[in-house]
Parts: sequence; structure tokens; C-alpha cells
Amino acid sequence: MLLDLVLISMTGLIQIICVLVGVAFLTLLERKVLGYIHLRKGPNKLGFMGLFQPFSDAIKLFTKEQCLPLSSNLLIFYLSPVFSFFFAILLWVGVPFFTFHLNFNLSFLFVMSVMSLGVYTIILAGWASNSNYAMLGSMRAIAQLISYEVSLILILLSFLFYIFSFKIMDFQVYQESTWFLFIFFPLSLMLMVSFLAETNRSPFDFAEGESELVSGFNVEYSSGGFAMIFLAEYASILFMSLIFTLMVLGSFLNTFMFFIKLSLVAFFWIWVRGSLPRYRYDKLMYLVWKCYLPVSLMLLLFHASWSQYFVILFM
Repeated sequence: MLLDLVLISMTGLIQIICVLVGVAFLTLLERKVLGYIHLRKGPNKLGFMGLFQPFSDAIKLFTKEQCLPLSSNLLIFYLSPVFSFFFAILLWVGVPFFTFHLNFNLSFLFVMSVMSLGVYTIILAGWASNSNYAMLGSMRAIAQLISYEVSLILILLSFLFYIFSFKIMDFQVYQESTWFLFIFFPLSLMLMVSFLAETNRSPFDFAEGESELVSGFNVEYSSGGFAMIFLAEYASILFMSLIFTLMVLGSFLNTFMFFIKLSLVAFFWIWVRGSLPRYRYDKLMYLVWKCYLPVSLMLLLFHASWSQYFVILFM
């Protein structure tokens, strides 16, 4: 029992360190890709081709002066970024790498529950800042996240009806012959767009509309608080890329090909940001309530009946 606890603690620590290093180099990749999209070089001064730029940014952020709005609720103002970062790291607990690291049977349900908790940190960060801009940014972000969670759950249920399991690793087993990308092609595209909206990324980054909201719910944050919100966002992007790769692109976790696919999906996030303009907010809401919700409901009924047909057929 003691050995198991030590193993879980050690693998968890290694996983967190790897996630943070991955986030650091994802920021560098984003700045490089956006640079080449804009026909410029991007960071290239620190180290070979700017390899040390993420670590320089981290040192700069954590050593800057911490600004405190006098009228803010200080305790919640401090704790919101910490919990945001904690939830982003907690998501990775359900994904085992080379070990049995918490590979439990309800891991998918656990991931969806933790993803939903991230909503509270955003609304609390905006409210505790006691700033109109931060509050407006957090309210827009919350409306967007809650709206897309509804259709996202229905989309994910269609996949779960096929594997009859809440275990993330079972997606690997069911995609040995063919990827779910081909079986669920419309749903896979809807899933990717919903993930983009869930992570507040372009073209759905309405929490950060510079023209009207300055920087959104994190406008009053600086130094470590801003860095934690930033880390949480990019850790979520990496995790969504991992979930999309496992669910749709059918790759085994312990293979090199899996990490190639994961990198390509993460690159897609950046590519979209550099290519598409920001969507209009009312069109975003129209898209989810008038398009995605009815389509995902109809496809859920179709896939549920189809999977039940196969159960009866092979009994």
C-alpha cells in the first residue's frame, strides 16, 4: 500500500512537471507560428532560435510587482487563479502514462466534472476584481462556457454510447480497426469547435475583446496571478488536444505516433488563432443554441439507437 502511494505521488509529480514544460514550449510554438503567419521571425534571441524564451517569460512574470485593487475582495482575488491552475492540472490525473496512475473506470466523468468546476474560478476572478470590465468579461466567458457545455455533453454522449464505458483508455481499444473521426465525422468537427469555445480561444475569445473589454476577467491581475491564469489556459489547450486525439484519432498513449498527433492538434489551435477573425458574440450563441444543440440531439438519438441495434444483434 505504501509503495503504491509513493508510486502514485512520484508519477503525479513527474506528470505535472511534464505538463508545465509542455505548456512552456506550447507558448513558444504559438509565438513562432504566429510570427511566421505574420511574415516575421518570432522570439529568436534567447538561446538557439529562442528556446529559452518561455523560461525568461516565466521569470519576468513571477518577479513583477503584484498590483492589488484596493476595493477588491483580496482572498477570492488571490485564490481564483490558484484554483484555476489547480483544476487545469487536476484534469491530467485521469490520464495514465506508462503506469496505472489513477486509471479508474469513471475517468471520463471525472474529467467532465473538473472541467465544469473551472467556470467558477472565472466568475469569481471577475467578481472579486470589483471592476466593470473584469465583471463583463467574466459574465461573457461564463455564458459562453455554460452554453457550449450543454452541446458538448450531448456530443460526448454519442461517443460514449459506442464504447459503453466512462473509461478514457477504452477509446484506444475501440479504434484499433478504424478511427472514430471517420465514423463520427460531423460530430468530430463539432467537438473541435466546442473545445475551441470551451478554452476561450480564437475565434471565440470574447472574454478578451480588446476593443470593449481590455483584457477580460483577468484585467486586474499581474505578476503571479496572471501567470497562473495563463498557465491554466494553455494546460487546458494541451489537455483538450489530448482528449481529442484519444477520442477521435485513435492512437495508443504509449506510442510516438500519439504525441505527433497531439502536437498537430495543438498546432491546429494556434493555426486557427492566426487565420480566423473573432466571431460576433450573438452569432456564437446562435451557433450553439440554434445549430449545435438540435444537431447533437438528433445525432445522439441516432447513435444511441444504432448502438442498441448492435447490442441486440450480437447478444
